[in-house]
Amino acid sequence: MKRRSLKLSIGFVLTALVTVNLANAQKAQPYSAANKTVKVYVTAKGTDDRLKQTATLTFTSNPQPVETEVAIFVDPSKTFQTMLGIGGALTDAAAETFYKLPKDKQKEFLTAYFDKDKGIGYTLGRTSIQSSDFSSESYSYVKNNDISLKSFDVSHDKKYRIPFIKEVTAAAGGKLTLFASPWSPPGWMKTNGDVLHGGKLLPKYDQSWANFYVKFIQTYEKLGIPIWGLSVQNEPMATQTWESCLYTAEDERDFIKNFLGPTLYKAGMAGKKLIAWDHNRDLMYQRASTILEDPEAAKYVWGIGFHWYETWTGAGMNFENTRLVAKAFPDKKLIFTEGCVEKFDFNRLNDWALGERYGLSMMNDFNAGTVGWTDWNILLDEKGGPNHVGNFCFAPIHADTRNGSLIYTNSYYYMGHFSKFIHPGAKRIVSSASRDKLLTTAYINPDGKLAVIVMNRGDENIDYSLWIKGKAAKTTALAHSIATLVVE
Repeated sequence: MKRRSLKLSIGFVLTALVTVNLANAQKAQPYSAANKTVKVYVTAKGTDDRLKQTATLTFTSNPQPVETEVAIFVDPSKTFQTMLGIGGALTDAAAETFYKLPKDKQKEFLTAYFDKDKGIGYTLGRTSIQSSDFSSESYSYVKNNDISLKSFDVSHDKKYRIPFIKEVTAAAGGKLTLFASPWSPPGWMKTNGDVLHGGKLLPKYDQSWANFYVKFIQTYEKLGIPIWGLSVQNEPMATQTWESCLYTAEDERDFIKNFLGPTLYKAGMAGKKLIAWDHNRDLMYQRASTILEDPEAAKYVWGIGFHWYETWTGAGMNFENTRLVAKAFPDKKLIFTEGCVEKFDFNRLNDWALGERYGLSMMNDFNAGTVGWTDWNILLDEKGGPNHVGNFCFAPIHADTRNGSLIYTNSYYYMGHFSKFIHPGAKRIVSSASRDKLLTTAYINPDGKLAVIVMNRGDENIDYSLWIKGKAAKTTALAHSIATLVVE
């Protein structure tokens, strides 16, 4: 009986080994485009195409393209960062504007942004801790000089913002990755005694302010709004006419290391993702290196957040700085936390440059290693507000509250070419253009489908082939267009 048992055991082991080897062999099979089709979705200037499927392509054999051909080379075997999500900010302004819309337009708005099939499938959101410039007024959750935070109360948010976030979450299928950012501590905690115009956090209030973040998270979560993460401070190097607070890199490092990080951990919030910087790309390497080269600060930091407003300083878009941070600190994440086109003008709502600004940034940010991308206000009114300091801006969708209508800018569609087709959990893969007139990025989704995005900012149509491992499918990038090619 023992010999028989031994033979049976060996047989089971051999069977298991064969099964494992077959599974590994199947996993090791190189990606093949044979028998696959390509659905092409296009948004193009001078046409009615808006996230419209315009063609279904098939692959033919093309083992070696020649240099005179234009091609997008995709290699699904080389993977990079994992997609966290794409979305926008759920501000007081967005919430107030939303509730000025008729019910049918509210439903249309929620579907347009958050429905995975009928809309563009946003999965990521940002909100403010207390007021921001995109609030109708400045306000605080605590009374003056309440160091213990006993008066902490978010009643202000219960009128518009909290119900808005709940409706958004429901429209997104019951789950939204939401992070929060403070624009300023209460004025009495600061050197200038004011929530506006910069100023710094007084050292004697470091612990009270750290406790404030915990109080916010606990309060929102008790009200049914999970908080995935938080940033330390919105735009910590900008003295603004609106809510703002200044931190040098050393200030932020020490606040994280000595107060905010330990306070989150003691409150059982070690799993909350802490985002440092949350400002423009121009200084992000200096900021990241100062904080992340200190292991006692770095251990609390999930990643580096960044904006795109350095262009107003004349510094350009600085995409290389994002790449340098990704290369220098590969164990930390990169997340785009805010961007919009400023200086609102109702007459520019159809300006094609709005969307191309988004496309340019998103292409470069994802190719640099960014895992999540968050637009600024997801909805504003016909004035580019409300905003209590007159800092009016563009949003992908505007509500004309005079007649209850929604106005979709092409920024909405440009963002949709990413958010609708690249899902959380997708892996970025190689996508290389043979001409610099075409911009491209690509992902392989958890279901195995490829999403290849191609953008043409030029004035001429460009014929090209989508080339994957010896197979090619021919198509055209229309002038001033963006396309998503779904390979399945």
